[in-house]
Order: sequence, then structure tokens, then C-alpha cells
Amino acid sequence: MLGTLVNAGAILTGSLVGLLLKKGIPEKMNDAIMKGVALCVLYIGLDGCLAGTNALITILSMVLGAIFGCLLDLDGQLGSLGKFLERLLQSGSGSLANGFVTASLLFCVGAMAVVGSLQSGLTGDHTTLFAKSLLDGISSIVFAASLGMGVALSAAAVLLYQGAITLLAQALSPVLSEFVIAEMTCVGSLLIIALGLNMLGITKIKVMNYVPAIFLVIPICYLF
Repeated sequence: MLGTLVNAGAILTGSLVGLLLKKGIPEKMNDAIMKGVALCVLYIGLDGCLAGTNALITILSMVLGAIFGCLLDLDGQLGSLGKFLERLLQSGSGSLANGFVTASLLFCVGAMAVVGSLQSGLTGDHTTLFAKSLLDGISSIVFAASLGMGVALSAAAVLLYQGAITLLAQALSPVLSEFVIAEMTCVGSLLIIALGLNMLGITKIKVMNYVPAIFLVIPICYLF
């Protein structure tokens, strides 16, 4: 769990720095920075998509993932959690829920979150999660300066999500070949692209509803 704990700590620290800087950043510059980060998110997603080699696996995973996600209303549940935290902290601006949802998705759906957590649980190698911690820490500074306190709360989501994968890694190890991990990376990267498009205001995709697709890759891979 060391890698996940460091990752959550980096997000929390970066968010606190971003909140301290928030008042000193003009709104116009804030908007420009956010759009720049969104473009970088798109780049990360596009780069990760190249890991996949079988488009049919990706298509089936996304379709079935969307069905499960919609039936479970994962996006609505995550939004409700954000709003609950907003009420709990007596913030009625709506920015806390938005910051929590956006940052939680960005920090959780990427390939590094899944692969790094698996490496941490299977071999005790935390290198990938340490690298992710650095990236997330820097990103959280920018996000917190733009989106506020909700970004800091996403550290808890990362702790739970990556921690669960780390603890389950031993059970999943027999089915996680390099091919399966590559296809999971591809699907996760598609979700990052969707998040980047949302950040730019181009789309309003309910990204959380597609998260099951990342894990549905495992059984689908063994059908082909």
C-alpha cells in the first residue's frame, strides 16, 4: 500500500499548495491554465490508446461497460457523493462537487492507476505509483487553484480505488497477461480522452459510467 499512500499524500499536498495560490491567479489566466491541462490530458489519453491491438475488445468493453455503468448509475452516485461532501463542508457553490468528480476521475481511470496498483500488489514495486504521485501532485496544484477544495478530497477516492486494486492483485495475477494489461490501458486511456473533452467544454460525457469497461477487458480478452 506504500505507493497508494504516497500517491494520496501527493494529491493532498498539491491541492493545499494550489488552494494557497488560488487567490493570486487571475481568472483569465486560470482559464488558460485549465485548458492547457485539458490538452495535456488529451495527449496522455491518445498516447495510451496506442497500447491496444484489438479494436473489437475495446468496442465490446466500452459497450458492456456503458450498460453496466448506466444500470448502476455510477456517474450519478459519484456526483451525489460530491454533493454530499459539499453539504457536509457547507459549501454551496457547486465547485467542490465539480472539483471532486473531475479530479477523482482523472487520477483513477488512467493506466498508471491500474497498472501501478497491480505492480505494487504483485511484486512490491512502487515505481509506477511513485511516478504517478509526482504527476498527480503537480496536476492537483493546478486543479485546486482552479476548481477548489474538491480536488483535495479526491485523495480519498484514490486511496480507496488504488488500495482495492493493490489488495486484489494477488487474486487477479493469473489472468493479467501483458496482452490483457495493454488492452486495459487502451480502454482506460479512452476514458481519459473523454475527460479531456469534458474539461474543454466540448462534450458532457458521463465518464464514470464507462469505468467498468476497464475491468470487463479481462474476461473479454479470454474470449478472443
